[in-house]
Amino acid sequence: QVQFVESGGGLVQPGGSLRLSCVASGSIFRFLAVAWYRQAPGKDRELVATISAGGSPTYADSVKGRFTISRDNAKKTLYLQISSLKPEDTAFYYCNLEIKDSKWPGSWGQGTQVTVSS
Repeated sequence: QVQFVESGGGLVQPGGSLRLSCVASGSIFRFLAVAWYRQAPGKDRELVATISAGGSPTYADSVKGRFTISRDNAKKTLYLQISSLKPEDTAFYYCNLEIKDSKWPGSWGQGTQVTVSS
């Protein structure tokens, strides 16, 4: 079973940027499609971006053009570059396996908190 540890969150002003990182355990990371998710206070967790094992990204409409997902298989690390931040981007951000056949991952890490505020 692959486990993930997220980092890189913080407090940032509107319009600012952050780079989130997620380190995976195990040796099969390179074969997995993985994703970033977020959960804002009082809201359901939502999918932000997915990247295939081959490196092809897809994004939620709400972040398209502002967020960039990438991966370094040698480092077993997933990244999320987030730019042009808005207050509505405030949330805990999590990485995990992709949603497969409409099934969400069952086990989650602690996430990393991003707060966008002036």
